[in-house]
Amino acid sequence: MIQQHALIEKVRSYDPTLDEDKFNRAYLFSMKVHGEQVRASGDPYFSHPLEVAGILSDMKLDGATIMTALLHDTVEDTGATLEEIRKLFGDEIAGLVNGVTKLTQIELQSSQTKQAENLRKLVLAMSNDIRVLLVKLADRLHNMRTLHHVSSEDKRRRIARETIEIYAPLAERIGMHHIKDELEDLSFKILNPDARESIVTRLNFLEREGGDIVKKIIKELKSVFKNSNLKAEVSGRVKTPYSIWRKMHRKNVAIEQLSDIMAFRILVNTIPDCYQALGIIHSSYIVVPSRFKDYISTPKPNNYQSLHTSVIGPLKHRIEIQIRTHEMHTISEYGVAAHWQYKQGKNTDHKQYHWLRSLLEILEHAAGPEEFLEHTKLEMFQDQVFCFTPAGDLISLPRGATPIDFGYAIHSAVGNHCVGAKINGRMVPLRTVLHNGDQVEITTSKSQTPSPTWERFVVTGKARAHIRRFIRTQQRAQFIELGRSILQKSFHHENLEFSEKFLETILAKFKCQTVDDLFSILGEGQHTSYEIIRAAYPDFRAKNPIDLQPIVSKAKFIPKEKDAIVSIRGLIPGMAVHYAKCCHPLPGDKIVGIVMTGTGVTIHTYDCENLNNYANEPERWIDVAWDSHNEQKHYLARTNVFVNNQPGALANLTTIISKHNANIANLKISHRGDTFFEFIIDIEVKDADHLSNIIASLRASSLVISVDRVKH
Repeated sequence: MIQQHALIEKVRSYDPTLDEDKFNRAYLFSMKVHGEQVRASGDPYFSHPLEVAGILSDMKLDGATIMTALLHDTVEDTGATLEEIRKLFGDEIAGLVNGVTKLTQIELQSSQTKQAENLRKLVLAMSNDIRVLLVKLADRLHNMRTLHHVSSEDKRRRIARETIEIYAPLAERIGMHHIKDELEDLSFKILNPDARESIVTRLNFLEREGGDIVKKIIKELKSVFKNSNLKAEVSGRVKTPYSIWRKMHRKNVAIEQLSDIMAFRILVNTIPDCYQALGIIHSSYIVVPSRFKDYISTPKPNNYQSLHTSVIGPLKHRIEIQIRTHEMHTISEYGVAAHWQYKQGKNTDHKQYHWLRSLLEILEHAAGPEEFLEHTKLEMFQDQVFCFTPAGDLISLPRGATPIDFGYAIHSAVGNHCVGAKINGRMVPLRTVLHNGDQVEITTSKSQTPSPTWERFVVTGKARAHIRRFIRTQQRAQFIELGRSILQKSFHHENLEFSEKFLETILAKFKCQTVDDLFSILGEGQHTSYEIIRAAYPDFRAKNPIDLQPIVSKAKFIPKEKDAIVSIRGLIPGMAVHYAKCCHPLPGDKIVGIVMTGTGVTIHTYDCENLNNYANEPERWIDVAWDSHNEQKHYLARTNVFVNNQPGALANLTTIISKHNANIANLKISHRGDTFFEFIIDIEVKDADHLSNIIASLRASSLVISVDRVKH
């Protein structure tokens, strides 16, 4: 634990404007009010704010931020008040402490709504001063480092999942890659310890087999640059277990098939040196096609700059190489902290954080906390593509984005009124996926409005939030009109006088604010007209009750399995639906519907080979997509697994599957050999992502040769 004097000297070494007297008072105040409080580890509680301050001082943050770290838990966990903080330390520090306190108050709630509300408040707080996020990230990092002391497994997993889903992507978004990497790996250790241990074991085995490969490659690269008379620093490392796991998951391969698990960094003095170093590498080794990225000319949204390339390098290993200047490296490691303006006391340069304004816009248009959480994850998680307007302005979008996403990225009005698009001068469908370097021109019309079908292919949270808001507004107007008509007819049928003024007296019974709200829930089908009449006239008895209310809710179907309710967009209400046995579609898969005479609609995955049988019958095809699914419901997925013929192999398989809360519905040995077994295993899973996690965990096992999903 860092001592008071050492911390002051450390901060003063890079921030000569530090107010030592105020700093000492903050240190002593925090130590005093935390008193004899202890953490789950048994350490004095004051050790936590001190460690958080130490983490932030490593980033060379200003004195006000370090003092905020010392004080960040005082209002929440002690008898200290915000007014007391303001009086002793000023408005700036009190404002920062208040921002962090508001987040901490709801941080460890378990429900999805609370997690969503947590993120919403975090976005609002950091929009006022991004130092709130920096303190919060340091706070979360130290809590993750000590999370193993928490006795409740559910609590550990809850905190780890929130960390990997919310805080690690936020750290990446502000360019703090070393924080992101550590948060991800600490979370991975809690959420999937077996997979992490398997990857670590494999990496250790590969290191023993190949000797110290990283040192040998670094030595050869240094020699190459020395012979070319270019001064360069070379470093290298094996990627983190979580990074390897994610790549296995994304590429659907085993660890042995990943040929770029080693990353090497080359630091030079100037930007021209970067391109010279790139030329030296490309002229010395075989270049891997389509793996070069120039983030110097087109920086990432978090201002990250570097050249990325992959080559068949020294010792014939495929390696990833990053080339950057020393200044770019500092920004890469410390992100927004590297830009901090100490003399001004605050950071005024937020131009590179367009995504933050995008999150605020999503917040404005989202229907509730859960929808905001969904859209924001879309905004944070995906890789980027860089496209251009006809005027040459650069627009950064998530990979998989379409012209609709591009339109909303320019302005919400452009997205709302989009009627067509040109990519590189050629007209294309609006669902066309954009690629790096595309020039996109959006055609608009004032009469155009967002189409509900757009939601099926847009990928940005901003686009989806605007589309959903328009649909909600449009649906609400229709529901209000329908509800008013239904109620008027019902009142007339029963010879009662219809009066909106009178309906105001029963609004509270239906938890409505206005009469239009009452009409809306009636039109939407949440209540019937006679429930409303009975609420207005408790003694009312209908002479000839009728229900004039049509079905207007989302199309739903009920599979044969009991209690399995799934909502699919694009179906006619009441239509019988079946899952195809050939491809076993799961929620999350891209799907199509095939109309079958006499039996309804059969749902297939979009890549099912049996769809070829209906290629000449387009009238049978229905454009459908998963809308929602019951997470308690399980779906059948078929896998083909090869395992080594060793004692415990089958037990290893079943243990991994059960640890992912999945059940084996059927298991068949399709081939038995001297060295391996081949199994066909049917697994009950919640969705496609659940199955992907299981497959990735199985591939990480040393006893498993290969695992593939069977879809044909």
